[in-house]
Amino acid sequence: MEAYKRWVRANKDYVHSLEALANGLTWLLPERFSESEIGPEAVTSFLGIITAVHEHIIETTPTQRNTGQVESSSFPYSLCITLLKDLETLVEVAAQQIFGDDRKWNFIAATEATKVLVRLAIFWNSGYKMVLHGGESVNIEKGRDAYNSQQRQGHFANPGNLNGTYYYGQAPWNLEGRALSALSRFGANARMLSEPTRLLRVQHQQAIMEPPIKTAEKPSLSSILSEKGVYGGLFLMGEVMFIVRPLVYVLLIRKNGTQSWFPWFTSLAIDLIANGVLSYVTALRTIRKDPLFDLSNQERDELRRRKLMWALYLMRDPFFMKYTRKRLDHTQKLLEPVPVIGFFAEKLIELSIGAQTRYTYMSGS
Repeated sequence: MEAYKRWVRANKDYVHSLEALANGLTWLLPERFSESEIGPEAVTSFLGIITAVHEHIIETTPTQRNTGQVESSSFPYSLCITLLKDLETLVEVAAQQIFGDDRKWNFIAATEATKVLVRLAIFWNSGYKMVLHGGESVNIEKGRDAYNSQQRQGHFANPGNLNGTYYYGQAPWNLEGRALSALSRFGANARMLSEPTRLLRVQHQQAIMEPPIKTAEKPSLSSILSEKGVYGGLFLMGEVMFIVRPLVYVLLIRKNGTQSWFPWFTSLAIDLIANGVLSYVTALRTIRKDPLFDLSNQERDELRRRKLMWALYLMRDPFFMKYTRKRLDHTQKLLEPVPVIGFFAEKLIELSIGAQTRYTYMSGS
């Protein structure tokens, strides 16, 4: 297994090219959206699982500083979410074939409930940080608050210092610091070549004498509520609403049917309230004009991504059958006489209509 991991990490560009080609070819499989879709979906799910495993192997590549210490201490929640999303369409298709259209929603609900539990575990394990891309991305980027906290704890007081030497990627935050770091690395490399024995001895002594660097403590639920007050509770509520929204939507469809407006409007309302609450509390500032919630770039992108996902409501029943489908048919007839463009427009609309028949393609969860 270790040999295979090394091969994947050494040939990651080649692996990515093969995966992209294979996943693209799955859309050309016969009966893609017909009644006999289990075979093609099984192939697609298998390729998705292989891709997810390869990505996990590449992302957990040991660095020069932590060689051999791959991220094995924590459970790979993000990989679990990716595998579930790769399997959910196969589960939907197989349940529909075996149990029928009505009973398939039991299996879809079970899949969504599993994803909710994993995402809640991610939310808790990250110290109640925003869940990125439904849990498929790990939220490790630090905002200003985390950096200031680390400065107070001495994380950057002596970064990688060996006899006054700074090492790459661990210290300087300004132009002067980067220049000094480059000079010190050059000098360190020179000393390493000329005095390897002395260097190893000093490193060994430093490892024995210096205490281990303290890591920032993960915020608890009580600490967030005590520090942020009611706004901390609103942030937690908004994130939990976003996490449980797909499960609520599926349970309502299971009870009321796909052509009922109640699940559609309820799901949209949860999305609007959750995003509204998160946007409100993250825009608040303290008396010192500092943000109450110091969002990272990844978290700001996540808020924008969630708003873009609202476009999927146009492709969900009953809105799709009453409005979107008519627009697509009108567009197809309008472009049909145009050479080349009409052909590609027809295929694109055909794929869109076919994908719309699957909950998992339009769920956005």
